[in-house]
Order: sequence, then structure tokens, then C-alpha cells
Amino acid sequence: MTERQPIAVLGGGSFGTAIANLLAENGQIARLWMRDAEQAETMRRERENPRYLKGIRIHPGVEPCSDLAEVLAACELVFVALPSIALRQALQPVAEALRGKLLVSTTKGIEAQSFKLMSQILEEIAPQARIGVLSGPNLAREVAEHALTATVIASTDEELCRRVQDALHGRTFRVYASSDRFGVELGGALKNVYAIMSGMAAAMGTGENTKSMLVTRALAEMTRFAVRLGANPMTFLGLAGVGDLIVTCFSSKSRNYQVGYALGQGLSLEEAVGRLGEVAEGVNTLKVLKGKAEELHVYMPLVAGLHAILFEGRTVDQVSEALMRGDPKTDVDFIPASGF
Repeated sequence: MTERQPIAVLGGGSFGTAIANLLAENGQIARLWMRDAEQAETMRRERENPRYLKGIRIHPGVEPCSDLAEVLAACELVFVALPSIALRQALQPVAEALRGKLLVSTTKGIEAQSFKLMSQILEEIAPQARIGVLSGPNLAREVAEHALTATVIASTDEELCRRVQDALHGRTFRVYASSDRFGVELGGALKNVYAIMSGMAAAMGTGENTKSMLVTRALAEMTRFAVRLGANPMTFLGLAGVGDLIVTCFSSKSRNYQVGYALGQGLSLEEAVGRLGEVAEGVNTLKVLKGKAEELHVYMPLVAGLHAILFEGRTVDQVSEALMRGDPKTDVDFIPASGF
């Protein structure tokens, strides 16, 4: 019997570790690469990722390692789970080794200087690679603890989608396919901003009506923006849109929700991010999203309001009052419109 080719997972954070475990549980050999050789050695020795997924046993089929060139030489299918700020820096030096690979981005972020999504950066670094995006309501700890979960693999490359489905689909993890790579990835990036807002609302004791209003208007706002950029509005009615938005906005396990909750308790942004100890992509996304919305003339009052609170010295009460004073328009539309 021919031995299966190993599958690479780049990034030793919580989600990268959870994906590597899933692959191993499905009978795959998972090469889990991380930049920190000491972290890799700790995981090899202790069979646990104490920094990001404490208490979760690392499957014997997961091989933590720190030699990126060696990993890429051995693997054709590569899951990229690096923070958005580190992705380009980590992969640009090995661009030639990515030629012809099947690269699946799992990172939900936007590059600040260029407004490029992670799959677009991968295309730029490795134009000969085949690119996909994995996104959905996928909290890493719940995936690792085998809570029933579904996700979306998005690519116009049907074979890539099938390969990912074959590799990840299992007893507790269901993988759907989509051809709207841009919409799926944009939904995963945008929802992080609204999760910060939702965490703030929860910490401040707002009512259930308020929470429901925020998340529903968030869905309309992010869909309007994405459609302006060419995404399919139907994508946002699926797992990578409303599904991911719901779990991120209402779960205390969400990193962006945790940052928002800390802000709602009165911590500064620096203190809130420091307490988390991990990257909260929504903070970086918020900065670039506000500018892009203004450039495209897409009205995004929730984004503008959160930006005013975090970076412009406005209070929550001031922003809330301004939002509620706005002229109400249609409930749902997918064209640029004014009104909260």
C-alpha cells in the first residue's frame, strides 16, 4: 500500500493546531510548521500546545516542526494558518517552493497597506500555485474538542475543493464547497470587526434587542460592502457569512469578542489586546476597512462608529446616539445606501 503524502499546516496557533489534529484523526500525516523552534520542540515532547490550546492532546499523526523548506518539499496540500501580519514575511522567501502547491488560506484578515485578502497575497507570492480559502463558524477550541462543526472551502478549482473535503471531512467536521472565494474570504475578514462591537455591547449589559439589532445590521452592512467589491450576496446567507458572524459575535471563545468585552469593561485597546495574548484580526481590519469604505463611498455606520470609539476619542454614548439618529432606509439591500 502506498504511503499517503503528508499535508502541511503552516502556523502553530490555535486554529492551525486544531486543523492539524483533524487531519491526523482522518488518517493523514500532518506536518505542523511554526516559526518558533522551541515551541515545536515543546509540542513534540509534551504532545500539547500549552500556549494556544491548553488541555488538547496533539494526535500522534501530527509532526510539529520548524524547517519550512523541508515541510514544503514533502507536501503538496498546504493549509496556511499564519497571522495576516506575518503571512507575507514568512512565505515570500520560499516563494519558489510554493510553485504548483495547493494553498488553502485559513487566515481571516486584510493586509493594511494594500487591502489584499490573504488568498490574494498568496497569489502574488506564488502565481503558479492553486489557491483556496477555508472559512466558517469554526472556533478553534470547539473544533479541537469535536463539537459538531461545518466549514466552507472556496475556490474555482474543483479538484482543490475535493482534496480539502477528502482531507478534512469527518465524524464531527463537515466541509461544504463554494466557488465564491472572494465572498467567502471577505465575510471571514469583515465579521471580526463586528465581533468587537458585540463583545463591547455584552460587557456593557445591553439588552437582547440591542444585540440582535447590531448583528443583523452588521450582516446587511458587510454584505453591502462585499457586493460593492464583486462578491455574491448569497454567500453571506451561508456558513461563511451569517454563520461565522453569529458565532463570532455571540461566543466568549471568539478572540475579537474577548477584545470587545475587555473594552466594554473599561480597558484601553492596548490593555485589551495584551490581555488576550493572541492576534485579534478585527482590530487591524477595522483600520483599513474604514478607509476603504470611504474610498468606495459605501456607507458603513457601524464600522465608522467603532473606529470613532477606538481611535478618535468618541464615547459609546456619543456614537450610539448618532447611529440612532440616522435616517432609516430599507431593511436589506445590496447596493450602496445611506442610513443605519
